[in-house]
Amino acid sequence: MERRRVKGGILAAIGFVLSPLSWWNDLVVNLPLAYAFGVTVSLVSRSWFLPGVVAGYWLTNVVGFVLLHKGAVDAVSAESHPYTTRRFAKDFAISIGYTALVVLLVWFGFLTVPDGLLAALGR
Repeated sequence: MERRRVKGGILAAIGFVLSPLSWWNDLVVNLPLAYAFGVTVSLVSRSWFLPGVVAGYWLTNVVGFVLLHKGAVDAVSAESHPYTTRRFAKDFAISIGYTALVVLLVWFGFLTVPDGLLAALGR
């Protein structure tokens, strides 16, 4: 029982860092991860940058919510509880909202493909 609670606490902490629940983590964690994902997929095709950023951002948020929820439940409860479809649907909907914000950041030019990096790679 104690091991499950420690593991749950660790998962919850990682989930909190990946989830958009604090003001700093999007700027410090999720956006850089999403940007790196977008740059990586843009190496295949420059037009994949925006979809890559969106997918990367969305994945960090969904994974964060899932880990936070599952970890918190394991850390505070005496018994293990399954992660329900309803809870996943809620986490998914919240992630879609935050993803829309990132799309707007790319759409209006606040986030772009780094030309210097792509030029150095011959793209």
